[in-house]
Amino acid sequence: MVVNLVPFDGELYLIKQFYSLPEADLLFAKLHADLAWQEEAIFIYGRWVKVPRLMCWYGDPGAWYRYSGVNHQPMLWTPALQTIREKVEWQCQCTFNSVLANLYRDGKDSMGCHADDEKQLGKNPVIASLSLGDQRLFKLRHKKSQEKLDIVLGHGDLLVMSGTLQHHWMHSLPKTKKMKMPRINLTFREIKVA
Repeated sequence: MVVNLVPFDGELYLIKQFYSLPEADLLFAKLHADLAWQEEAIFIYGRWVKVPRLMCWYGDPGAWYRYSGVNHQPMLWTPALQTIREKVEWQCQCTFNSVLANLYRDGKDSMGCHADDEKQLGKNPVIASLSLGDQRLFKLRHKKSQEKLDIVLGHGDLLVMSGTLQHHWMHSLPKTKKMKMPRINLTFREIKVA
């Protein structure tokens, strides 16, 4: 049974081993080798800063995504990403037209505290996040109460954020000395195309 992990203000579900270990191993190797990983910079606090991870954006034509001063034009779905997308859509019972892929090369790569609350994601977006590779700590903090929640994301796990979660909670993937191996994270989204 899947239960909501946040006590209030949103929905957060973790499906452990959404992909079995052998399946996750194959997907990790395929995506690590085949995706067009790029080093990017974002505009934050009045200056350009190198993003501490590799990234790439895939999706349907027209599913552009803009955040932190950068426009992301989607590359066409690879067969592997399309297959994953279909399984995630079935699990979530919704559609996704894009995916942001992040490659955390080691524990020095990270994601700062933020909410996925861009207008182009809609009012209460569903964001499905698949983890492949080394496990990593995912931290959440409520914007008002400052309540905190830590979740360990493992190889093949699917985390689904929905409802009003992005309005009330921030999330991050902090640096760690424990992680030695790479990790791929796929965050599926529905960009509202004008």
